[in-house]
Amino acid sequence: MRNIEIAKRENRLDSLFERIGHAAQDAELQSHWTRYLCILVSGFLESSIRTTFASFANKRAQSNVASFVTAQLGFLQNPKMGKILELVRKFSAEWAEQLEADTQGEIKAAVNSIVANRNKIAHGEDVSLGLVGLKDYYKSSKKLVKLIEQLCDASGKS
Repeated sequence: MRNIEIAKRENRLDSLFERIGHAAQDAELQSHWTRYLCILVSGFLESSIRTTFASFANKRAQSNVASFVTAQLGFLQNPKMGKILELVRKFSAEWAEQLEADTQGEIKAAVNSIVANRNKIAHGEDVSLGLVGLKDYYKSSKKLVKLIEQLCDASGKS
């Protein structure tokens, strides 16, 4: 079942991408919006992964264990695929293997690019990221979030 917090974040980002795509005719302005959206997409990844695993822990563990898991998830920052797989492995080696196989190629490259560009933007460096490319990365990040949600949902049914 889709987490309501994640769905709301996703809807806001979808709406913003749509509005920016229609409104930003000026190339420089569109470049600024693209950088801003990249930061939001990176935040979407972080918060969605945290929310998914915190929700899983809250449903499956005693309250003190769930509280511990939620606190530990607060340390997840700049979630490139290596970090994400490391976190998933802490829940289940089998999940990590499955997620690694499911994210090879496009999804892995997109997630790593989002985080790398976000870090460059945050440090005032130039990035060669366009709105169209970022939209593709965002679509891949949504796929990753859904894959993680599916892993947690499937585990809850066993």
